[in-house]
Amino acid sequence: MMQCLAIDDEKLVLELLEDNIRQVPFLQLVKACRNALEATTILQSTPIDLLFLDIQMPGLNGLQLLQSLPHPPMTILITAYEQYALESYNLDVVDYLLKPVSFERFMKACNKAHERFLRQPYTPAAEPAPDHFFVNVEYTLVKVLIADILYVEGLKDYIKIHVGSSKKPVITRMSMKAIEEKLPPAQFIRTHKSFIIAAPKITAIKRDLVCIGELELPLSEFYKGNLDKVINR
Repeated sequence: MMQCLAIDDEKLVLELLEDNIRQVPFLQLVKACRNALEATTILQSTPIDLLFLDIQMPGLNGLQLLQSLPHPPMTILITAYEQYALESYNLDVVDYLLKPVSFERFMKACNKAHERFLRQPYTPAAEPAPDHFFVNVEYTLVKVLIADILYVEGLKDYIKIHVGSSKKPVITRMSMKAIEEKLPPAQFIRTHKSFIIAAPKITAIKRDLVCIGELELPLSEFYKGNLDKVINR
């Protein structure tokens, strides 16, 4: 389904355009606007796939609107004036319709836009990164907020997750490798075989120590290269 915006300063023409759009099964009308400034507000806040755009309008005209958009959507121009045709194609419009427009000609322009729309590569929206995970603590699942973690300490078959919101760490049976896979790599750094530290919490780096405020944690020679992501940010 293509999300559409219709723009024309003539009320009767705009109503006819709305009616035509509603008859096309692959179009969804988001808004009908009487001027380009009103349309600009919609374009800044709502994803639009296709514009139906008049040219001659008071204030900002249709071509000026297109030229002002950094990434304009596909556009079908509907106008009473022939002289803008060449200029409009330089703006890569889908079609240029002269009023009055028959529904057959309108449908042909819509099909052209739909074909171009279907050829566009599909880019799925990135899923938001999780902000928490659960660990088993004495047969209870405990929620740990990633942003609350200061550092993780490995103790043989167990780990301690030290958090800023409590003096008491979360202790759970888990390997360092398993907890490392749960933590976003851009935010956490392995500094020692037994320590993973939240990079944003680091306040100082000494020769063989990493500091979080007054707390000093070990830094082994093997993992010193990992600190480049902190130093070079």
